[in-house]
Amino acid sequence: MTGMKSDIEIARAATKKPIIEVGARLGIPPEKLVPYGHDKAKVSADFIRSLSSRPDGKLILVTAINPTPAGEGKTTTTVGLVDGLNRIGRNAIVCIREASLGPCFGVKGGAAGGGYAQIIPMEDMNLHFTGDFHAITSAHNLLSALIDNHIYWGNEQAIDSRRVTWRRVMDMNDRALREVVCSLGGVANGYPRETGFDITVASEVMAILCLAEDLADLELRLGEIIIGYRRDKSPVRARDIRADGAMAVLLKDAMQPNLVQTLENNPAFVHGGPFANIAHGCNSVVATRTALKLADYVVTEAGFGADLGAEKFFDIKCRKAGLQPAAAVIVATVRALKMNGGVKKDELGQENVAAVVAGAENLARHIENVRKFGVPVVVAINHFGSDTEAEIEAVKRCAARQGAEAILCRHWAEGSAGITELATRVADLADAGTAHFSPLYPDKLPLFEKIERIARDIYRAGEVTADKQVREQLRLWEEQGYGGLPVCIAKTQYSFSTDPGLRGAPEGHVVNVREVRLSAGAGFVVAITGEIMTMPGLPQSPAAERIFLNEQGYIEGLF
Repeated sequence: MTGMKSDIEIARAATKKPIIEVGARLGIPPEKLVPYGHDKAKVSADFIRSLSSRPDGKLILVTAINPTPAGEGKTTTTVGLVDGLNRIGRNAIVCIREASLGPCFGVKGGAAGGGYAQIIPMEDMNLHFTGDFHAITSAHNLLSALIDNHIYWGNEQAIDSRRVTWRRVMDMNDRALREVVCSLGGVANGYPRETGFDITVASEVMAILCLAEDLADLELRLGEIIIGYRRDKSPVRARDIRADGAMAVLLKDAMQPNLVQTLENNPAFVHGGPFANIAHGCNSVVATRTALKLADYVVTEAGFGADLGAEKFFDIKCRKAGLQPAAAVIVATVRALKMNGGVKKDELGQENVAAVVAGAENLARHIENVRKFGVPVVVAINHFGSDTEAEIEAVKRCAARQGAEAILCRHWAEGSAGITELATRVADLADAGTAHFSPLYPDKLPLFEKIERIARDIYRAGEVTADKQVREQLRLWEEQGYGGLPVCIAKTQYSFSTDPGLRGAPEGHVVNVREVRLSAGAGFVVAITGEIMTMPGLPQSPAAERIFLNEQGYIEGLF
């Protein structure tokens, strides 16, 4: 790709259409859009309600192999596929998540695609955008403040301050805030207790916003949040301290999906942003359902590899929202497969077919797993300039052994023109109606057995362990009526196992569940495994050190 412009240069050179024109293409009247400048807008709730009688388009999931430092390009492929579908005459919309400031200033950088397959305005999307994350952070921390205030002013609900489970959040990586003691400084500041911070994308409020059907459902779910327990271990909910109404007020605008566009001026909904390694990793149900009413094909993604994002998309989002995916795309790169095959990052430019073959076991495992949900699969080989014909053919042979087709895609360098073959194949798969979607486990299965089912069938674990306290907590929740909820496993994204260094397709490993959390409002139980943190830390050399404004006032280093 020598001589190619950088992602940021391509984004800045883009010819954007006024967002009113993008909305008009979807049949959205100007008065039903709430503009945030000229290039982004929110879609009004009353317009969304007016779509209820329309038929749904086909839902297509883009997922990937386990991520590596070599890069896979899942979002880039998601965007490119929508541009490709529109190029071949299909009416398609892309639905992705919003970016968190934590990764932007930490390791990952921007999250809007890349090359000639991007969503714009890129800089806005990666920073404050339309303020949704700030609203979620504020609503979450309002509840935190109301809890301590309730305890301070007499504690009518008899909350046991030792059993307050609701922490605080901020949209930044800050390991120093993982565990803190609050209310120090004397009687006027309340009752000291241990607490901590999570990153905003791990907040139950984020999950609720992304799973709620509308504002009424949002407020109902907010009221169901369990904030802690009394001495008799009975739960205290957000509605018990009258927090749900004010929280819903803060989230009123954030509930409306954000409409933007691709570089090729195709419509894109960008809304919500839970991580897939510590939350359910999908964009909002509201955005997805709205898109399905407005287009024949809706392409969405789920975070990280298929073992996390796709599993949660199927078992949580599709289950709870009644969505029926028609097809799935698994993104892989030759470079990433070589890393899974044991090649070091600085040696990825050298041809190594044997390493591709070895690393392709990771791809094969993901193909097998996605098929367990009854969804047909195609593989997208996201092309890099260093790929050789022999290496590409090795990936195609691996996919063929699993009964899947692997298609080379050049959307990063060529935009929609480089992905028409994949777009045609995906449209054919979706139109064929061969999907028979079914979640991995039934609602009635006990909670620990649900965890075991995912660990054994998706991660290929040999054993799932948990101490007595974790098992008893799960049993207590079942007795309280929460046994029918799906489970959301927090796990490293880099491996099928809980060891981030164990690449490829390991089997027989042990998954230890060290903590469980009940997200009663979101409607799932979180099982935390391994060393995964719900408040990430910054790396030794964070991206923030290389982000600045240049002499022309442009942002450098964000992408």
